[in-house]
Amino acid sequence: MSLRTRLRTRIKAVVKSIHEGDKDAAEAAYKMAVPSIDSAVNKKLIHANKAARHKSRLNARIKVM
Repeated sequence: MSLRTRLRTRIKAVVKSIHEGDKDAAEAAYKMAVPSIDSAVNKKLIHANKAARHKSRLNARIKVM
């Protein structure tokens, strides 16, 4: 359960930085979120396709900034 909580918190940190308009903070949060997402896949917490979708969508939102 703590791994799922950490995953959600790291994703929320990226989204929050994007909403605030701080690209540097969003990139830093994204770099912290990616290992957590990958770890969740390795532990069978989420499916690999869901992880790829999260990473892709977050990265796309950062690039738009």
